[in-house]
Amino acid sequence: MIRLRIALLMASVIGGCTFSPGAEPSGNAGAGGTRPPIGGFGGSVSQGPCQGLQCQQSTCKKGGCVQPACTGGTVTRLTGKVFDPAGKVPLSNVDVFVPNAALASYTDGPACDTCAMALSGAPVVRAKTDATGSFTLGDSASDVPVGAGIPLVIQVGRWRRQVTIDNVAACADTPVAVDATRLPRNQSEGHLPKIALTTGGADALECLLRKIGISDSEFTPEGGSGRVNFFAGVDGTNKFNPTLGGASFTSVAPWWDDVANLRKYDMILHSCEGTENPSNKSMQARTALQQYADSGGRVFASHWHNYWFEHGPAPWPTVANFQHQDDLAIPFTATIDTSFQRGADLAQWLMNVGGSTAYGQLVIRGAQHTINTVGTGRQWIYSTSPRSVQYLDATTPFTGPACGRVVLSDIHVSTGGASSTEDDSSPSLAYPDGCRTTDLSPQEKTLEFMIFDLSSCIDIIG
Repeated sequence: MIRLRIALLMASVIGGCTFSPGAEPSGNAGAGGTRPPIGGFGGSVSQGPCQGLQCQQSTCKKGGCVQPACTGGTVTRLTGKVFDPAGKVPLSNVDVFVPNAALASYTDGPACDTCAMALSGAPVVRAKTDATGSFTLGDSASDVPVGAGIPLVIQVGRWRRQVTIDNVAACADTPVAVDATRLPRNQSEGHLPKIALTTGGADALECLLRKIGISDSEFTPEGGSGRVNFFAGVDGTNKFNPTLGGASFTSVAPWWDDVANLRKYDMILHSCEGTENPSNKSMQARTALQQYADSGGRVFASHWHNYWFEHGPAPWPTVANFQHQDDLAIPFTATIDTSFQRGADLAQWLMNVGGSTAYGQLVIRGAQHTINTVGTGRQWIYSTSPRSVQYLDATTPFTGPACGRVVLSDIHVSTGGASSTEDDSSPSLAYPDGCRTTDLSPQEKTLEFMIFDLSSCIDIIG
């Protein structure tokens, strides 16, 4: 049986080996210490006797080991599947590991979280989920520690949850229940990235975050204690309904003119406002967004927020070849670029979660047409007839070592209330009154993939 505990874990003492990992920090943790060395993918990088949970591995080969080696080719493993916070959609490329030290806390704001950096907590064994969201933790080189109260961490980027496995049986597979392997819904369950979301009348990104499972308690105005702060964009929802306190959102302008405001967040999501609206995107604001991304921030820009790039400071206009044309047909079948690994992962993942019926293809409603081809960016979803790009990304800064990342989408999550059964963002609808659907459409599943991928560690693109 699996007992979830996000608070301080009890020490596990077996045969003189003591392990007392730190608790998962609260979602709004302040400045944390430096990350501990990664240590222990195969037991430990230390040269002395085993330490902590290393001693409870059947693969332990150092002095002080207390767990006998398995026989007959068996090992001690944990198996399971990682889901989004709602517990509905399995996620790929998520780290799953058993820590052997306290997890370091996070400091909100941009940072160069590259994939070359060590995981916090000195894992003794780790794995990543595959395109089905499945993981098998433990192998003949380094298996899972045996015994009671074994900690398990699920992490992608700054989404992190630590749970406890009541008992891990030796030399056998122990399945982990779904509720233990979903990402956290709120701060009581673990750490969520700090997100700023700007609303807009042509899209409803705020409803997507609710559908992937983030608790309503985490949606607050600027200055609130929630991990997701809403800001009022042109023609988008601009206040909470009475059940969520009724507070109004801060207007996007002049808030986004100041890079210090942006640097309070790990990620910024811009919902389409219906037009470019250059009057509320000053050059000061455009420069601030570039400075934020260059320092390690993550940016998602929907449709007409291409203005930040097309008319941004150099070298941002080079990310794509922009040409504003009529919207694409409804429905429209686009191609997923499988020439790079994460693109191939997306294509396979969509097949697994019911987002696509043909490998490498995505049927889209509300596809826009403002980008013909990529420039310095990398295309994810595109068409050759007519020539268009629906998703692209780029690491930032565009020149120099990669630190942050931007994603530009020429797809609407919703069609802006085109019908009474679709999600809608409007000043006449207090949040979440415009959120009318609960299940994810194929293109919403694609966007969910992109949001979690955007928050993950940075690899060099190209």
